[in-house]
Amino acid sequence: MSTGGFDRKLTSYGDAGFSKFLRRAFLASAGLDAVDLSKPVIGIANTASDYTTCHRDMPALLDAVKRGVLEAGGIPFQFTTMSIPEILVNPTSMLFRNLMAMEVEEQITAQPMDAVVLLGGCDKTVPAELMAAASADIPAISLVVGPMMTGNWRGERLGACTDCRRLWTDYRGGVLDEDEIAEVNTELCPTAGTCMVMGTASTMGCVLEALGMTLPRAGTAPAVSSERLRLGVATGRRAVELAVADLRPSEILTREAFENAMVALAAISGSTNAIIHLTAIARRLGIELTIDDFHAASQRVPVLVDAKPAGSRYLPDMHIAGGMPALLKELEPLLHRSPVTVGGPTMGELLDGWAPPAGHQDMIRPLGEPLKPAGALVALHGSLFPDGAIIKAAAASPHLMSHRGKAVVFDSLDDLAERMDDPAVGIEPDDVLVLRNIGPAAIGMPEAGAIPIPRYLAEQGVRDMVRISDGRMSGTAYGTVILHGSPEAAVGGPLALVRDGDIIELDVKAQRLELLVGEEELERRRAEYVPPVRPPQRGWRRLYAERVQQARLGADLDFL
Repeated sequence: MSTGGFDRKLTSYGDAGFSKFLRRAFLASAGLDAVDLSKPVIGIANTASDYTTCHRDMPALLDAVKRGVLEAGGIPFQFTTMSIPEILVNPTSMLFRNLMAMEVEEQITAQPMDAVVLLGGCDKTVPAELMAAASADIPAISLVVGPMMTGNWRGERLGACTDCRRLWTDYRGGVLDEDEIAEVNTELCPTAGTCMVMGTASTMGCVLEALGMTLPRAGTAPAVSSERLRLGVATGRRAVELAVADLRPSEILTREAFENAMVALAAISGSTNAIIHLTAIARRLGIELTIDDFHAASQRVPVLVDAKPAGSRYLPDMHIAGGMPALLKELEPLLHRSPVTVGGPTMGELLDGWAPPAGHQDMIRPLGEPLKPAGALVALHGSLFPDGAIIKAAAASPHLMSHRGKAVVFDSLDDLAERMDDPAVGIEPDDVLVLRNIGPAAIGMPEAGAIPIPRYLAEQGVRDMVRISDGRMSGTAYGTVILHGSPEAAVGGPLALVRDGDIIELDVKAQRLELLVGEEELERRRAEYVPPVRPPQRGWRRLYAERVQQARLGADLDFL
């Protein structure tokens, strides 16, 4: 059984026969013989890193995938890729998503492999690998490391990182003391795996199933479970079958598959980051997705999954309740049946074989009895962001969904850190906090959009305010936060012209976000405007700043 194997992508010596001869000599040095070399080669992208702590158990998952490949008659070849840690990288993991996508694409296209298994999990590793697979377009299958289990503090279940933010706010507000926050800190991330709330990692794991790029139940099985290892073996076996069948991402990732993913994203009230990632992946295949497409899907799909931050529970609970197969079965009337999945069957064939969610649980709600009504994600338009912005309405405060307030402007993260907690700034609860110059071109679009509540207001019990930026927020975050504002301040968007005291009006129901300043005054400010951000001078950061697109286009590089 062979599908090209080690005779693919020969090293260029000007003599193909010599290239094959030399390749076999060096493969023999690795202990491989003629039987090994006759098998399909399955590359395995390994994103394990001591810096990416959520991938701590990836070595065991890698071994499971290798076992599956061998059982199915292939030969596994793991290759180490860039790994992007969400917490241990500066200034933000998003700055490096496109770099990882380029690196993985080049490794896939430069090295001999008949199919590739994409091991990921932490927020940017999964979309980077999918972007690479979409561009390389060889048979590919994804597998995430899976979510953590929950911790416990004084009888309360805890999980990263919605509870991180909630309890840190309590600490800033004086509700918790130093000893208590130290105790909390040891229980927020109790096992290997990704955040167990519906943050970006969990969202992308779930969305992979809706896209058809991973095996059923792979999105929610806990990282430390035996099922996760069995999924690894099954993924390895399936990768060999994909190599023989030559089933490629372009045949799976169709417009209808992305529309299914948008339906699932709305039903789980998933991370707003998924909008950027799905848009970037789709554009690699020539499929145009807009924020209004995501808004339209959200308007017809209610929130069915009771997971933080929109709900109260965690991914292991969702897995026990049936995982994504149970949710997709409930969403069946809203899904396209024709997309092919990486496992072989179409989405419709999978749906026909799945049972509806069990009646004794309420983690996954029926369509007719949702956790929250439709409209979890809302696209906003108006004079402040002519190309649009996003708000996660399901995680916002109802009393702030229609709001008018005075702008308090911060020009950078350093400015925010210096002045946020200073009472002399005079921030009031009804003010609108504006943070600019954190968009893609400015600084790589960090997850700083969920601006902290000033300490002196937190101490008075204020837990939410309208907050606006050209950056992102973690999928684990919550609050009335407007994100992904486009165009960003650093490229001359109207956000750059906002001044303290300007009136900003938000009307989520009407999808409007307006800067109530006359055009004549804005033109005067525009003539005086001097960009405060100095562009990077060298390396990747210079290339990124010069060629990155805006959030509405997926923040990919324009030449990719």
